[in-house]
Amino acid sequence: MLILSRKAGESIVIDGRIQVRVMRVEGEAVKLGVEAPPEMPVHREEIYEEIQRNNQQALTSQSAALPRLPASTGASVSKRAAGPIEARSDK
Repeated sequence: MLILSRKAGESIVIDGRIQVRVMRVEGEAVKLGVEAPPEMPVHREEIYEEIQRNNQQALTSQSAALPRLPASTGASVSKRAAGPIEARSDK
């Protein structure tokens, strides 16, 4: 792990695309600002861990089977050839 010292207003750059800036220090809390590309998710560690747990549960839990539809519902479905849709103008 790389350990750096920064003062309020100073920042570090990661991979040329992510900037982490120390915004202010309030007692024992440090306020950080993170600038990253929109396609790169940025989460607090506890939120990231919760997302990972939820994803793992979704992969391992067995979901309830969907109920089967009856063979015949009594309704008929009309099949027709799909053709071009013509624009209509109501003048």
